[in-house]
Amino acid sequence: MRPHRVETSLAELAARIRRRADGQSGRFVLGVAGPPGAGKSTLARGIRDELNIAAGHARAEVAPMDGFHLTNAQLRAMGDLARKGEPDTFDTAGYVESLRLLRESPLGVTVPWPTYSRELHEPVPGGAVFDRQTIVVTEGNYLLLDEGKWADVRPLLDEAWYLDVPRPIIEKRLLRRHIRGGRTAGDARAKVENSDMLNARLVEHTRSRADLVLRKYGTGYRID
Repeated sequence: MRPHRVETSLAELAARIRRRADGQSGRFVLGVAGPPGAGKSTLARGIRDELNIAAGHARAEVAPMDGFHLTNAQLRAMGDLARKGEPDTFDTAGYVESLRLLRESPLGVTVPWPTYSRELHEPVPGGAVFDRQTIVVTEGNYLLLDEGKWADVRPLLDEAWYLDVPRPIIEKRLLRRHIRGGRTAGDARAKVENSDMLNARLVEHTRSRADLVLRKYGTGYRID
């Protein structure tokens, strides 16, 4: 028997979060997880924009996990630059601490959040700033991982979504991303095969910990 699927728009997904966040004291945290190349950043920004349009002010902001990449200098010193993007190449403790700070800080208190530059291939300290936003949309590969310090992330999420994409589509997207980022076609292929897809297979096992599993469908999404 095929699983039941429901199609929904970005606006409807944002309305779901708005309903859940209304009346909650403090900040509401939505986590968007999924394999590399799934489109998590696009979904997170879309939800943020829909929420802000509906509110008429900056009610939501994105807090990307990628801002907690270790720097290239740190990874090079550890001999791990080629493994960049794997679970232990992030400042996981820093991510958890910052996520907890966002939840616990009173509205109006400024909380800086690092972002990631795909041009520089480095984290950017304070690339995003939270103050009066009541909804946080955090996105990244390992939000639902239950190993090591990553296991501390899920309890900090009021709701978690998993964005599912077939592996062949992910591979094509990642190849294009790496080539646009300056890698040769051969280097891009090696990175995808030897690192990215290993990460993707690891992340696939976390989908059962999500409240919703989504797939892109036309201009909206399909709930599995």
